[in-house]
Amino acid sequence: MSVNNGLEYGTEQEGRSDHWEVRTQEQQYAILPDQPIQDKNRYGQQIDLVELTGQPAKRSMFINENPEVGSNPNRNKQHGFFFTADNCIGCHACEAACSEKNDNPAHLAFRSVGYVEGGSYPDYKRMNISMACNHCDNPVCLKGCPTRAYTKHVEYGAVLQDPETCFGCGYCTWVCPYNAPQLDPVKGQVSKCNMCVDRLEVGLKPACVSACVGNALDFGVIENTPENREQCKTEIPGFPTPEITQPNIRFQQTKTMPHEVTRTDSMPVKYHRDSKGNYKPVVDQKVGKAKSWNFSRLNSRENPLVLFTLFAQAAYGLFLIPFLGSLLGIEAFEIFVASDMFLPLAVLALVMTSFALLMSVTHLGKPMRFYRGFNNLRYSPMSREGFGLAMFSAGTGLTALFAIPSNKFVNELSVDWLGLNLTKFTAGLPLADLVTGAGIFAIIAGFCGLYYMNMCYQIKARPFWNHLQTATSFGGNALSLGTLFSAIVVLSTLAVIGVPEQVIIQASYAFGLTFVAGMFIEALGLIKHNADLNRNENEGGAAHYIQCTTFGKTYLFRNWLLGLNIVVATSLIGLHLIGFNEISLVLIGLILGLVNFFTAAMGRALFYILVIPTTMPGAFFWKNKKFEEHARDIGLADNPATGVAPLAH
Repeated sequence: MSVNNGLEYGTEQEGRSDHWEVRTQEQQYAILPDQPIQDKNRYGQQIDLVELTGQPAKRSMFINENPEVGSNPNRNKQHGFFFTADNCIGCHACEAACSEKNDNPAHLAFRSVGYVEGGSYPDYKRMNISMACNHCDNPVCLKGCPTRAYTKHVEYGAVLQDPETCFGCGYCTWVCPYNAPQLDPVKGQVSKCNMCVDRLEVGLKPACVSACVGNALDFGVIENTPENREQCKTEIPGFPTPEITQPNIRFQQTKTMPHEVTRTDSMPVKYHRDSKGNYKPVVDQKVGKAKSWNFSRLNSRENPLVLFTLFAQAAYGLFLIPFLGSLLGIEAFEIFVASDMFLPLAVLALVMTSFALLMSVTHLGKPMRFYRGFNNLRYSPMSREGFGLAMFSAGTGLTALFAIPSNKFVNELSVDWLGLNLTKFTAGLPLADLVTGAGIFAIIAGFCGLYYMNMCYQIKARPFWNHLQTATSFGGNALSLGTLFSAIVVLSTLAVIGVPEQVIIQASYAFGLTFVAGMFIEALGLIKHNADLNRNENEGGAAHYIQCTTFGKTYLFRNWLLGLNIVVATSLIGLHLIGFNEISLVLIGLILGLVNFFTAAMGRALFYILVIPTTMPGAFFWKNKKFEEHARDIGLADNPATGVAPLAH
């Protein structure tokens, strides 16, 4: 692949100079015009992609395995859609033509028509919006995809995706602000608009454009305003900010819309016109202000990711706390790391991380292709997250391996059962140094894995996640949950081997402080998150509104539990100073740890359920989550024509 400006452009081998067969039956309005083009688009990027990338001009795209090169004279220029909102009548002909051409099932549509509306009788207005992939200058789907299923081609600037390479993680559907990639839960893979490059090769506009009966959709080299158009804007009401991806779509909307327009889908977002005439999202309090529990709705398709993130973070904290404490010279942890129980702790960290990675694999549409998740280490935070955690597993595994020969219990079993004395085979090896080196490697790799786990959710298209609170939640859980598992192993070991009481107290203090620090970090993030989103009028603020209403009681319950845990745990640390019964303290501490695990699981479930993306408006039925839920409840979803995907995956 050739890389330019952080993007990958297809570099298939050069094709023949033959041309595709010309389709003479097409109407004149379906033919691409050959017009003069500008040098750069409004974002400052060159429109001639050959000049931008230095790739050969005549290369085959091997469309449908056809090696011939198309005859379009502007083949290597960035193309894009032009949508005239004034003309769209909402007939859905573009949807139908696209789905027919791509043989899509009823629950998928690469192009969809939604709408916003406002005003009151008799001055009531609706604006339809037809939207597909915008083949952006900065395609975040390409950079985010861990399998490298996406390629931005020099030909037409098309961003194409290979469903066969995709393993169905759905990350591209998270990062895209326009809901362009479509995850099919039946096939377990993503697919999307391909710009109808086969039609472009013979000088024809995409199928959706050719089918438009209202002359609302047009297509051509970007920044070329079609005939009889007077505007070439980058935004209309309901369209997310183009700053995220620099999309290749332009708009005309001359008809005046009301000061406020609403969506007819279930999204609690509406749009207000500012002093410059631009429409910005604000919270639409569709469900009122009453607080509810809705515990049953915490169960979702993202449950494997809840377990993945929590167990990966807990495993890292489990290993980090005693090992780092030993490196820092804390006597209690030095004794533990030198004991036989350090080996089981390293194995436990390995098992927990392996379970976490297994949960992430079960979330995939094609779990057996999990190995493709490392294909895009250059760009994808998801690839880096998986690689970091895999290396953490390798580090803990090596730590355990190097600790085996010096483990008295394992060595005795080896002698009794196998007649092998492991110390004879490892004589002269610096085992202690190897254990230390492998442990340090594990800590560094695990930190990188958790860092990129956080970066996976710092997504501009999902403002609820794109916040400091994601990092404080992940980091805080690593410390607090890691303390729970680590304290059980370390304190029980120190008690059994009979170390002085002051050593156990030292370890208890260290665990107590780490436990409180983890919860305190998480609490600070929640306070900041609440303060920021209460002021925000974007999709993040809308998600927080749902958090405070639909899940309001659950949200408050989680926060009160977290605060109570911090107060009680802090008090326990102080009670050590007045000689409180140690057995009672350990029992209370264990209860607090379990309550914290429950609290963390509740918060993580809310984290996934609540997020509202900066997506395009849907309709009253089509692409409306509430309608989908209703259709499933009453059995309407069983009819394939309804357009609701069966829960097959």
